Amino acid sequence: MQQPPQLDKVKHILLVMSGKGGVGKSSVTTQLALSLVARGKTVGVLDIDLCGPSIPRMLGLDGKGIHQSSAGWIPVFADEKKQLCCMSIGFMLENKDDSVVWRGPKKTAMIRQFLTDTCWGELDYLIVDTPPGTSDENISIVEHVKAYNPDGVVLVTTPQAVALSDVRKQVSFCRQVGIPIVGLIENMSGFICPHCSECNNLFSAGGGEAMSEEFALNFLGRVPIDPTLTAMDTDLVQQFPKSSLFPVFEKITEKVEEYSSRPE
Repeated sequence: MQQPPQLDKVKHILLVMSGKGGVGKSSVTTQLALSLVARGKTVGVLDIDLCGPSIPRMLGLDGKGIHQSSAGWIPVFADEKKQLCCMSIGFMLENKDDSVVWRGPKKTAMIRQFLTDTCWGELDYLIVDTPPGTSDENISIVEHVKAYNPDGVVLVTTPQAVALSDVRKQVSFCRQVGIPIVGLIENMSGFICPHCSECNNLFSAGGGEAMSEEFALNFLGRVPIDPTLTAMDTDLVQQFPKSSLFPVFEKITEKVEEYSSRPE
């Protein structure tokens, strides 16, 4: 498939995936993007969870709209320095609570349009937030970006056995479609008490690391639940750098950058 010309100046492409919904792919995508921005990178976030777009809300961009230029769509910027931009179908809905009831071919066409008609400009990283499973959206995005030699997939799981089981299917998916796996993050790995700052395991722990060893994956780290950072109700651009998760993601981001800079 021909390389999308709008991605010519994008240095690295990462896809955030999981076999299961509710494991925090969107929050991981957002926090990874913000961590890269804090390290001086220019980052674009593409939200292809067409039926449940949550990135605009997490970035405090609800109510914003996409502008059209002669060159294509202009993504919505989340910061004054214009280091972080975002594209999502959430910007195209008249009401943020409107549902998107589309069949596969229309979803595929929309994803391709996001890639080919968006003026991404010069980016160090484009991070793609995907829906759960091995759906049309995931197959489509892999097909469209493979020509651009993406860095690969960041897998997200929680410690529970049911989540790990579904992520095993995602590992199989990645290997079948021939896209590299950057590594695995164990999200919701413990709960940070807002009073004593002690971390307690709510859903057990260590499953993600054990799975990484089983499949010879790079284990990127554990991310606990921080109740002071209510992702769905908070503008993470302002709150995340002050949270206890910021140093956690600094270490994860270091590993991602190390992977991205490896020799081919």
